[in-house]
Amino acid sequence: MKMPRRINGFCPSCNKHTKLEIERVKTRPRSEFKKGQRRFRRVMAGYGGFPRAKYEGREKPTKRVYIRYRCKECGKAHHRRCFRAKKFELED
Repeated sequence: MKMPRRINGFCPSCNKHTKLEIERVKTRPRSEFKKGQRRFRRVMAGYGGFPRAKYEGREKPTKRVYIRYRCKECGKAHHRRCFRAKKFELED
């Protein structure tokens, strides 16, 4: 999927339509202090076999694309709902 680097869109900070600059966000490593991760670590701790079955299957055909929209007037950034795409590139 190809997407332009600059679009006109709604800025929730300015509360009006402005020029937005699009940038792709890289996924960061997940926090070790989240509830689900703490639960997983607790289950995994100690003596014994691996408590969960190994994932048998292929990789998903599409990946989620996370995009940040930055307003050119106020400089604030916001996100919209992410979507799935096989290929994603920003055009000039």
